[in-house]
Amino acid sequence: MKPNILWICTDQQRFDGLSCYGNEVLDTPNIDEIADRGILFERVYCQSPVCTPSRASFLTGRYPRTCRTRQNGQQIPQDEVLITKLLSQEGYTLGLSGKLHISPCHTSVCSDMEKRTDDGYSIFQWSHHPDFEGADSNWPLNGYNQWLRSKGQSYRRDSFQGSNYVYTGLESHLSHSRWCADQAIDFIGSFQRYKGNPWAFSLNFYDPHHDFDPPEELLQKYLKRLNSDHLPQYREKELEEKTLYQRQDHIGAYGNPGFYSWEDMEEGDHLMIKAAYYAMIEQIDHEVGRIIDALKKSGQYENTLIIFMSDHGEMLGDHGIYLKGPYFYEPLVKVPLIVSWPKKLAQGQRVDELIELVDLAPTIMEIIGIKSSPYMQGTSFYSFLIDSDYKEAIRDSVYSSFDNAMARDGDKAYVSMVATKEYKLVYCHSTKEGELYDLIKDSQESYNLYRSKDYEYVKTMMMELMINRIAFTLDPKPERVAYY
Repeated sequence: MKPNILWICTDQQRFDGLSCYGNEVLDTPNIDEIADRGILFERVYCQSPVCTPSRASFLTGRYPRTCRTRQNGQQIPQDEVLITKLLSQEGYTLGLSGKLHISPCHTSVCSDMEKRTDDGYSIFQWSHHPDFEGADSNWPLNGYNQWLRSKGQSYRRDSFQGSNYVYTGLESHLSHSRWCADQAIDFIGSFQRYKGNPWAFSLNFYDPHHDFDPPEELLQKYLKRLNSDHLPQYREKELEEKTLYQRQDHIGAYGNPGFYSWEDMEEGDHLMIKAAYYAMIEQIDHEVGRIIDALKKSGQYENTLIIFMSDHGEMLGDHGIYLKGPYFYEPLVKVPLIVSWPKKLAQGQRVDELIELVDLAPTIMEIIGIKSSPYMQGTSFYSFLIDSDYKEAIRDSVYSSFDNAMARDGDKAYVSMVATKEYKLVYCHSTKEGELYDLIKDSQESYNLYRSKDYEYVKTMMMELMINRIAFTLDPKPERVAYY
């Protein structure tokens, strides 16, 4: 019997942003329960540190350069096949709430909602993010704003205690995350007594993506918990040996001076942003708990495959940078991934092997028992899910890229990363700068060894690995049909 699928994807959530990943400040008991009843993956990497290319990649099982969706603001080509479309062809009924973002979502070109491809969804409750201009502005089809309007509300936020970086948003029961979860619960409830084909639901929270606007009660909770021990990891003057884009984003995120500028912040600003980020994650956890309860009460929990993940991480001030950009530190490219299917899969396991998000689509296909598309480039990690003693690695490295993925004034950044368990190499093609980290000796990635004579052999080895990884992102289609 094929399982139902609840696929939860948060936005911009670091791998260490859950208590089950070792965060001792955060309270995330409901997501922890998914890990207790499933498998937690400790070394999972996105294929781009930016929303659209990452999402297009894991939805197609193909690298951003291959699926031709390597930039925010790009439209995924109509001939790219999403895993959700393949599921619909296998008889699944599909629904979505929240963000998708595999098409342009800026209101200058997106007059009602993002343009859809043949995505397979029957229910499409879309809201890229809360509409900051109010319920009657640029996105008439923003489902969240419609929901608020039905309650006699509109989206609003207030600067918190004069902060330039943190806001107090609506109460928890009016939050964007609550709306996303409500749509999922309604969808799940529709199948309580239905005995036909299985369902799959994409629950795409916008949180904890900036702007940082949690409910005030949760923000106050984490402000009380954080202190100077929780300040960002940053070594004085470390950026002198890092790339141009990092030095620019230290002055302002996305290369915009003054926008989440580290140089303009004091200790209280850093702690306030982290408190808001954590508060948004706890809000997500509350909503996940409500959905799990709905699954259990409807009798569908045991036969539901639950996937919890994020599209990429967040710098959160580490290395003197906020948000995201053309760099590949662990907080930005290493993401949480938890998989649970209580009826069938191993439980309470932790996997330390290297995984890429591009591996998700072929894994889902193997779980439901259909042959993977020959055009997918990921590798199924199904063996880790069914055999708690399985130890064989499916890959010896992970690869990620930033191919002009975000608009930067005057700059087109092209940067690649390859990493093993021991080393990480980053090469900035557009500025001819490089970074090399010994992940065993320097897990914080503070010391760039790219110019170190002691690491010349390692750099050569990693550069060769990077060349090979780039080469094998070539599109496997069209297939050869004859010798010549």
